[in-house]
This record gives sequence, structure tokens and C-alpha cells, in this order.
Amino acid sequence: MDGNIDEQREARERAVVRVSAIGIATNVALVAFKMFVGFVTGSLAVILDAVNNLTDALSSVVTIMGAKLAAKAPDKKHPLGYGRVEYLSAMIVAAIVLYAGVTSLVESVKGILNPEPASYDLTSLVIIAAAVVVKLVLGRYVKAQGEKHKSGALVASGADALFDAVLSASVLAAALIFNATGISLESYIGVIISIVIVKSGVEMLMETLDEILGHRVESELIEQVKATMREEPEVFDAYDMILHSYGPEKYIGSVHIEVADTLTIPELDALERRLAGKVFQRHGVVLGGIGIYSVNTKDAEAMEVRSKVYACTASHPEVLQTHGFYLDKAAKQMRFDIIVDFSADSAETTQAIQRELREAYPDYSIVIQNDTDIDL
Repeated sequence: MDGNIDEQREARERAVVRVSAIGIATNVALVAFKMFVGFVTGSLAVILDAVNNLTDALSSVVTIMGAKLAAKAPDKKHPLGYGRVEYLSAMIVAAIVLYAGVTSLVESVKGILNPEPASYDLTSLVIIAAAVVVKLVLGRYVKAQGEKHKSGALVASGADALFDAVLSASVLAAALIFNATGISLESYIGVIISIVIVKSGVEMLMETLDEILGHRVESELIEQVKATMREEPEVFDAYDMILHSYGPEKYIGSVHIEVADTLTIPELDALERRLAGKVFQRHGVVLGGIGIYSVNTKDAEAMEVRSKVYACTASHPEVLQTHGFYLDKAAKQMRFDIIVDFSADSAETTQAIQRELREAYPDYSIVIQNDTDIDL
């Protein structure tokens, strides 16, 4: 069971390293060619385009280092592993990109204030055109590999490479315009490239901070895990799934399941172990805790009350879901959970439902747990 997940993670690590290495080699070659063309022609735009490729190469180096460190086995100090190192490496990449963008912008503005004419020969134009083609091919390849191996870093790198191709094409267009008309757009193109680099760095930084803060897990993964749990005949449904990310494709979390009130403790214990094993084997998700919602299954009156309660909550459009209902006749208590839309006042909605149910069932205490919209 564990071997399958470990093999998948090792394959992912190897793929990230291999693709990143290809990106490094390609970008270093482009840097060398573009720097040569830039200095020979005196083109600031070509030099800044080379700097952009250099940041891409540095980003790939950091990505490899991050992937290697993130793959380290858990130890006593970090029992949940080192997966979150990839987020830190992404922040370093963002800082590199931002620095390069700001530096390039300063140089481009200087070029506008103190313009220096450039000159292009056929060889230079061919090299720039070849760079456009190389970046297009590299971008498509890296992005496809990122989607295949579910690596956000590679997908972002691939998209960045495709956009770089557009920037290089704009440099080529500026060169052709200069040769045809004598009008120099070098520094202006440099400003555009610099702004794009800065924008890319800011977006990378914001995305990484979003990962660190914690964001909603993809609904597809949530539903796949729940579907796996519902395969067990004892499980009516699953709710309140919370997943904490400890790196790409590394989740630890908890969930509640609805089961019949007739199950014994040994039966529940066996069920929880089966569920945890299946979910990890299929999805690589570690369920650190499985909570239980007991469902009235033998009491017709309780089932009728449940239907009326669900109809009551459904009459409030801001209530997204109701679950976990149980009627305890001996304690004269009914309890259930609701999920209220973030845009609504959850406390006000809860109080309104309690008032309505107290009028309908004055002998019962109403216990409503207000859950957060995490897994819908």
C-alpha cells in the first residue's frame, strides 16, 4: 500500500528534476546566445530578454533543490516530512524574479532617457527568431509534464516560457522595425519586458503565500475521497473533510461519516481502519481522524422528525447543507450541523432555525453546530 504512494512520489520527484534540468540547459544556452547578440548589436531589449532567461534558469535550479529537500524522509524533528520546503523555494524564485524585473526596469528607463542606437545583422535576427521557437517548444513540453505529474511549479514554468516566447517575438519585431524604418523601440520594449517580469514575480509570491496560508482543496479530490468512503455499505455519507497540505500531493486530514446507530464499537473500529487504508492507498491522503455521526435507523418517529428539520433548514436559502442529525429521545435533545454561506450571517441564521424548531418541538433542546464551508 505505502509502496505504491512512495513510488508515485519518487516518480514525481524524478520528473520534476529531469524537466527542470532540461529547462536549465535550454535557458543557459539562450542566455549565452542572447547576451552575445545583445552586446554585438548594442540592443538593451535583447540583453534584458537574456536576463529574463537567466532568471528562468535560476528558478529551475531552486525548483530542483526544493524538490530534493521536500522528498526527504520524515524524522523526529519533522514527523510530517519536508514537503512544505517547496513553498519556500517558490518564494526564493519569486524574489529572484522580482529583483531581475526591478533592475531591468531601471536600466530600460535609463535607455529611454539616454538612448543608444542598436544595429542588427541577419545572424542576430536568425538567433532571436530561433530563440522564439525554442521557447515555444520548451514551454509546451514543460507545461505538459507539469500537468501530467501534477506539479504546479512546472506548470507555472511552462506558462512562463510560453510568455517568454511572446516577449522574444516582440524584441524581434522591434529589431525588424528598426532595420526597416530606423525607429528605435529598444528601451520601450525593455520597459514592457521588465513590467512583465515584475508582474510574474508578484504573482508567484502571492500564489506561494496563498499556499502557506492554506486555501480550499480542489473539490475533485474531496469528492474522490468521499466517493471511496461511500463504497463501504456502512457509510451513508461523508462530511466536514479538512485536508492540510504538507507539500504538493501530501495531505493529512480528518472527516466525519454518517453511520447507523446500531453499529458496535468493534464494528466502528474495523470500519475506520478499512476507510483509512483505502483512502491512503487510492489517494495518498492520510486520515488522522474519522469522526462519527450516528443516524437514527430503527425509530420511525425520529426519521420523520429528521425530514421536518431538513425541510426547515432548506427553507433558508443561505443554508448550503444540513447533516449529522440525531434525535435523542431519552435526553430530549436533537442535534445536527449546518453549513451557512460565507456571505450570510451564520449566527443570525442559526438563531432563526432554533426559534422555528423550538416552536415545533418545545420539549426538545436544539443543538446546532455551525460548520465552515470547507469541502463543498
